[in-house]
Amino acid sequence: MRRATAHLAPVVPLLTELGELFAAQGHELALVGGPVRDAFLGRMSPDLDFTTSASPDQTLAILRPWSDAHWDIGREFGTIGARRGDHVVEVTSYRADAYDGQTRRPVVAFGDNLEDDLVRRDFTVNAMAMRLPSMEFVDPYAGLADLAARRLRTPGPPEVSFGDDPLRMMRACRFVAQLEVDVVPEVRDAMTAMAATIEIVSAERVRDELTKLLLAASPHAGLRLLVDSGLADHVLPELPALKLEIDEHHRHKDVYEHSLRVLDQAIALEGPADGPESSVPGPDLVLRLAALLHDIGKPATRRFEPGGGVSFHHHEVVGAKLTAKRLKALRYDKDTVKAVTRLVELHLRFHGYGDGAWTDSAVRRYVTDAGPLLQRLHRLTRSDSTTRNARKAARLSQTYDALETRIEALMAAEELAKVRPELNGNEIAEVLGIPPGPVLGRAYSFLLELRLDQGMVGRDAAVAALRDWWAQQPEAGTPGSPHRST
Repeated sequence: MRRATAHLAPVVPLLTELGELFAAQGHELALVGGPVRDAFLGRMSPDLDFTTSASPDQTLAILRPWSDAHWDIGREFGTIGARRGDHVVEVTSYRADAYDGQTRRPVVAFGDNLEDDLVRRDFTVNAMAMRLPSMEFVDPYAGLADLAARRLRTPGPPEVSFGDDPLRMMRACRFVAQLEVDVVPEVRDAMTAMAATIEIVSAERVRDELTKLLLAASPHAGLRLLVDSGLADHVLPELPALKLEIDEHHRHKDVYEHSLRVLDQAIALEGPADGPESSVPGPDLVLRLAALLHDIGKPATRRFEPGGGVSFHHHEVVGAKLTAKRLKALRYDKDTVKAVTRLVELHLRFHGYGDGAWTDSAVRRYVTDAGPLLQRLHRLTRSDSTTRNARKAARLSQTYDALETRIEALMAAEELAKVRPELNGNEIAEVLGIPPGPVLGRAYSFLLELRLDQGMVGRDAAVAALRDWWAQQPEAGTPGSPHRST
């Protein structure tokens, strides 16, 4: 308690001031949830969460003159936000929410005392509070003992807690990853029995919880719980589908275990949070999603070959389509969907490099196809090697080292990151005598392919090649169509 209080010392003046403001108006106020839990873990939460006996309107009336800025976008759920200096606070009226079992949003109901508010919270480690301004510690459900024992338990029966809000089952997975705790057997049993109820929760809330899980320092254990409880069957079914039945000769890896290990290895290759973009500062959601999902095309493409072999031809193409479909269903933004899908599609490209026999043209294509994702692709490709054969692993690593060296040399010589045809759109139009449109786009693509295949050939050679290409196009000789420039 002394250590936790000492850890809160920088914000004690603010906590005391707020507590006195609410008390002066006849209302209770308590610091609650994550900030209290984190104080015992020796860390400071970026935001401060409070609960109060005041109504949202009363809270707003107190915070408005006190704060530099305030907002009430959470008023429907009893929450008023405010900022004073560098501190952001959210104050929520005592709650007693529940789902009605049919809609995808909780039915908001307000409570009238702190203990009842705490029993409706997700887990005991989040059901601790400090009354303000007295700083009295309130822990009616032994959350501190559970935190010390690294145990995740609900304040009341888990069936009631998860019935109030099924998303709490996903939070359990997230806290297993973030706090390195284990769920107690009754919580695990309730999650397994009630997994299907997660489907009444909106895709956006599921996405946000999955994102928080993936961005944990070590999401591995949380993902296992997501799969083992059956939750993943409803929110990310492609992940448990990787648990392919191992063939009797064990000639292919357990794809599920492999994917989790790839994720672990990709995380280890992330740069520091304050590092340059080229280091892929962690935690990086795009890289982590790609690592987790890179092989989800394997179940649909698995074939048992004559002689006992197993193949997964074109699983990267199928996997890219499945990735896009799942991420869109989870309402991820377009940029994230596009980036993760592209990485899944490209994750096998390196394996065509073999003994380093790629031409400069092939290396250029590798770089330009990856575009701004190149550094993530480097890490995904390296992480995808989970062989236990030390010699094979070393050989793959050395081969990729050689590829990266070639890429760096070509980028330095040709500025591959800025590869463009040697003629721009206006110049192409002038040479061919054509207006903007699809034909001009095809001509531009032709010159880009020429640039990738042969590097810089010079303007005269590019013009000559463009004219030769145009002579073979049906539009060049069609009556009424633009004529070739001579």
